[in-house]
Amino acid sequence: MGLGLLFSCEDVIDVDLQEAQERLVVEASMLKFKDESGENQQIRLTKTRGFFEDSVTTVQNAQVSVTRIDDDKIFEFVHDSAGIYRTSAFEVDLLKRYKLEIEVDGEIFTAEEVFAPVSKIDSVSQRNDAGFSGDVTELKAFYTDPAGTANYYLFTFFVNFASFPDVNIFEDEFFDGNTIFALYQEEELQAGDEVIIQNFGMSEQFYNYMFILLNQVGASGGPFQAQPATVRGNIINQTNPDNFPFGYFNLSETDQLIYTVKE
Repeated sequence: MGLGLLFSCEDVIDVDLQEAQERLVVEASMLKFKDESGENQQIRLTKTRGFFEDSVTTVQNAQVSVTRIDDDKIFEFVHDSAGIYRTSAFEVDLLKRYKLEIEVDGEIFTAEEVFAPVSKIDSVSQRNDAGFSGDVTELKAFYTDPAGTANYYLFTFFVNFASFPDVNIFEDEFFDGNTIFALYQEEELQAGDEVIIQNFGMSEQFYNYMFILLNQVGASGGPFQAQPATVRGNIINQTNPDNFPFGYFNLSETDQLIYTVKE
């Protein structure tokens, strides 16, 4: 009797969640490490998912290409699996402009970006008495900015116990031609920990995008992950502008250094 009364007091509440329009999500970061050719590249296409959906909808029926605008050289990306399109014949030409084109479901998406060069990471310094309490480990990654040109940088510091890298972005307006550093502080760093430090070249357009994004979501998170948020990237739906995609098409030369934390 008591159980019957208990169940009779339970009501099923239906929550009416308004479904947002499904949109294309583009993960299109062309990266060239300084010691590599950059010929192997990939682009991933997915769709935004509903609130109660666990799995990601991958896009497998698209036509994807990147064109080097200077000489109209076209690089076709072929679907491999899980919405990932690949090429093994990409040609990196720093400071040249490239155009992304995606055709899917009768719509054409395009974006243009410059392949941005980057400065080498010269050295890393460490101190173990940083912070207000004096027990924070601090790393400074030094690099030298080329004089006379506008340069933009994205630095990431990643250590194995973190879920995402720490991200910093810089423009050289106030240190043109000088040696400068990116700063990383972490109380939990221990001797023997390996920190992956990466420096990415940025165009001014990509710098402005990341500046807005980091101010909205904070300085942690994958910098080259597609961002399904209100921050609009540089990819335009030429067929139906209102059905805009999420994500950003960027091209970055990259330098990497793995630093082992000292006592």
